[in-house]
Amino acid sequence: MSADQNPTPASEAAAEAGRRPVRLTVTAALVALEGLALVVGGVWISVLGLTGHPDDRQQAVTGGVTLIVLALLPLLAARGLLGQRGWSRGPAVITQIISLPVAYSLLQADSMAIPGGIALAAVAVASLVLLLNPETTQALGIRGPGNAGK
Repeated sequence: MSADQNPTPASEAAAEAGRRPVRLTVTAALVALEGLALVVGGVWISVLGLTGHPDDRQQAVTGGVTLIVLALLPLLAARGLLGQRGWSRGPAVITQIISLPVAYSLLQADSMAIPGGIALAAVAVASLVLLLNPETTQALGIRGPGNAGK
């Protein structure tokens, strides 16, 4: 019999340690959702710039392309979070910090942007809480200050 067919307590512990916590999966999904929203917004602005009657067609297309390029940060971070890569927490946290002022500005609008601001603020705060959770930090292999040598 091989070790795969007859697991030992040590191999079960190793398998348990390699599992991705649910919090990390939820965080990755929220970050990916923000990235996908940026892609959709970028495509929307670009299409409106090309087919509509914008004041400045070049500015509309540039804004759309910029949003699509900006979507790479949260999408790559979400992929890294799913793969339990420690580097991915930084870009994910930066994305959430940038999202908070955007949500605030949407909340200040007198339009249909208010529900979007509420949703963005809720996702950003929930993601930050999950990203800074000790279980998430441990799953990503991030050590606190003073624990680098351990």
